[in-house]
Amino acid sequence: MGVLARYLIREFFKLLIICQIVFMAIYLMIDFAGGIDDFIKAHAPRSVMFSYFAYKVPSIGVQMLPVATLTTVIIMFSLMKRNNEVMALRACGANVWEIAQPIIITSLFLSIALFLFSETIVPFTSSRSNEIWRVEVKKEKPGRFHGQNHIWYKGDNCIYYMRQFDSDKLIMVEPTFYFFDPSFQLIRRIDAPFGVWRNSALQLRDGIIQDLEKDGSYNLRRFKRFELRLPERPEDFVREEKEPEEMGYPQLKRFAERLRAEGYDATQYFVDINIKIAFPFVILIMALIGVPTALWKKDMGTPMAVSIGIGLCFMYLLILGLSRTLGFAGILPPILSAWLANSIFLFLGIYLMIHVNR
Repeated sequence: MGVLARYLIREFFKLLIICQIVFMAIYLMIDFAGGIDDFIKAHAPRSVMFSYFAYKVPSIGVQMLPVATLTTVIIMFSLMKRNNEVMALRACGANVWEIAQPIIITSLFLSIALFLFSETIVPFTSSRSNEIWRVEVKKEKPGRFHGQNHIWYKGDNCIYYMRQFDSDKLIMVEPTFYFFDPSFQLIRRIDAPFGVWRNSALQLRDGIIQDLEKDGSYNLRRFKRFELRLPERPEDFVREEKEPEEMGYPQLKRFAERLRAEGYDATQYFVDINIKIAFPFVILIMALIGVPTALWKKDMGTPMAVSIGIGLCFMYLLILGLSRTLGFAGILPPILSAWLANSIFLFLGIYLMIHVNR
């Protein structure tokens, strides 16, 4: 590593730390102002409020790092331009690509580090902050569940449906049980207005049983009470609801595949799986865009360049949000909805670098 590269990387990290702290502080102040009323209404102690915001810091850091990186690169190269350092380097035969290369490579390593940090630290801290918000502030019962209403469950050669399941009282409302043979032919169907778990069995009342006869018809009989023993337990019909940031990539992928196997629409989770991979690399893209933004015009000052950079960040978030929504709706494939914003801004960064190098 040459002297110039070491100098650029050292100055880059000095400015990056300052910008990251500033953006995180602004985010925390806005978040605090928006949430303080809820803590007051919930009569939550200060220790709980402090813990909530402390656990949010890693997640905030992940969200603010791309903006801080772009701002750092713009400020750094704007100052070099103002001090004629860029002109001196170009006079010595170096082009913009060669000058920016140490920062681009450093941004790539930052992207990888951000991904690893998002996979190890952020899921735990986000889970804890969300738990504090749900339990201590919103006074919800510990553990929210996915699919408490209109639950479909796929077991071995069987499919269960229930309109509602009360996980506290262990009551199923309007359950229907389908049992199949190995060739997936329906051999039994059981319907009941409700069922209650008692003594390791499901107690059904006032229902109907349809059994397949040898001639292919179904024998229908009513019952007042029927005890149905299932291999599943009540906890199998509840799914703890987690936000994507509360899970790492492998956990989120298993969660999405399990939901899809049980008949739920897991499209939004597959979109978020791809976003988990795509988002960290926005740091590299922002660094690539920041260099030509700072050097675009000789008479453009640092404040104007930073303002343009912030505008580009908002545009990126707008496109990412739009493509994510289209992915949730199934209009775009999950991988395209996750990488669309990155692809657009990557080509924009390369285009700007080519033209500013002329």
